[in-house]
Amino acid sequence: MKDFLGYHSEWNLGSPGGWDYQRITQIIGKGVWLKLHEIRPIPIDLDFDHPLLFPVDGFVEMLVEAHRTREGRNTGLIAVVAEEETLESVTENRNLAERLNTINGISGALMAPHELELKNGKVCWQGQPVSVIFMDFNTDVLLALHRKQDLTPLLQAVREKRVINPRGTEPINVKSMFEVITDPRHNRFDADIVQRTPWTRQFYPRRTIGPKGEKIDDLIAWTRSHWDHLVLKPERGYSGKGVRVGQVNNDADEAVTLSLKEGNYIVQEKIPLELWGEDIPTLNPEKGDVSLERCQTDFRCLLGPRGLFGFLSRFGGVPTNVGSGGGVQPLGVLRSAMSVREAADRINEGILGMPYGDLLQVVEIQKKMAMEHNFTYLLGPIKIALRPRVITTHQLDALERYCHAMWSDCLTLEKMWLSGELDDIVNIEQEELEIARLQPWGGTPAILASDGLFSFETPPEAP
Repeated sequence: MKDFLGYHSEWNLGSPGGWDYQRITQIIGKGVWLKLHEIRPIPIDLDFDHPLLFPVDGFVEMLVEAHRTREGRNTGLIAVVAEEETLESVTENRNLAERLNTINGISGALMAPHELELKNGKVCWQGQPVSVIFMDFNTDVLLALHRKQDLTPLLQAVREKRVINPRGTEPINVKSMFEVITDPRHNRFDADIVQRTPWTRQFYPRRTIGPKGEKIDDLIAWTRSHWDHLVLKPERGYSGKGVRVGQVNNDADEAVTLSLKEGNYIVQEKIPLELWGEDIPTLNPEKGDVSLERCQTDFRCLLGPRGLFGFLSRFGGVPTNVGSGGGVQPLGVLRSAMSVREAADRINEGILGMPYGDLLQVVEIQKKMAMEHNFTYLLGPIKIALRPRVITTHQLDALERYCHAMWSDCLTLEKMWLSGELDDIVNIEQEELEIARLQPWGGTPAILASDGLFSFETPPEAP
């Protein structure tokens, strides 16, 4: 298989994260791989250093280019703006500011939004004019903070089109956009994107068309009776909060009641869990052995105006979000003449055949490296899989094509919104829409993310 199977479960066009975590994961994963080879060589050639495994590189290049477009060869400050309570706990934002500081003519700084100021009519930080801002939260959070603190300087930066991602992406940054893509009345989207989009509908009492083209007279009742095959999630949620999954959360009434009470939910076709699972060697301290654990995986593609930046590979339970206790997985580009399935099986067999005590030492080294890199998120240390996920260059090429199509289709969605075609789908408050209209997107610098439940030839057999 030279392509990849699977679906995207959601897109993030507002302020996606994860662009630096894979870099750290690759450094640690490569170190672990070398230690495993010292215990017992595994005859497989994997590339841990492929450029697409370091998405932060393309992201930084885009930010610097955005500065150069505005300021030419002049020096300038690129501000990384995040919620105050995350300044110490979100490592990748700190790393981004430090990295920007190493670029000739550029300085970087991490700050809370209220630290911005106006000086002589210019948006500044500690008296220094700000060129470009990466804002690590969405417009609803911006508006909520503005109501508590005066964020006029940040809003001026939006008006001056200094903020990345542009606030104009926000109206199409809702999960209900998948309803537009899966609605048979719309045929202007790329065929690959449509094929990889799970059937989605805004969740409220209504009539609609089902996943197989069938008529649904009562979406609420239909959801209850088909719950095993569905997912309910907030239109604008994150980190898996409020998500209910059929067969994982067995109480359909609880899921439906929660969704209707909270409001602004979508119902979505559930992607078969066996499609996006992998068997990963895991140490069992209580038993003192190592065994295969079936984990769910997902694959975040990060892209910009010129195409694919790279990926974040995650694993864990359902959902796999790091903010919900999931972890990350190193990636290895396969250079040996074998299939992905054969490579993954060989790695699993190799690790399972190693002495438990030796593997325990490797895991301790893995943890030590993670602490040295401050590899933490809001919940604390980030879990890292022992085995790398394997991918081929052919699959990387297919993902490049997929991401170009996604960028183009997102532009189509924005044009539909601006023309009024999506007024019945975009359900965000008027003040947010006013902020969005201050800074239309139109394909200007942005980092977009697709959370793909993709299989690269290694799904386990259905249980």
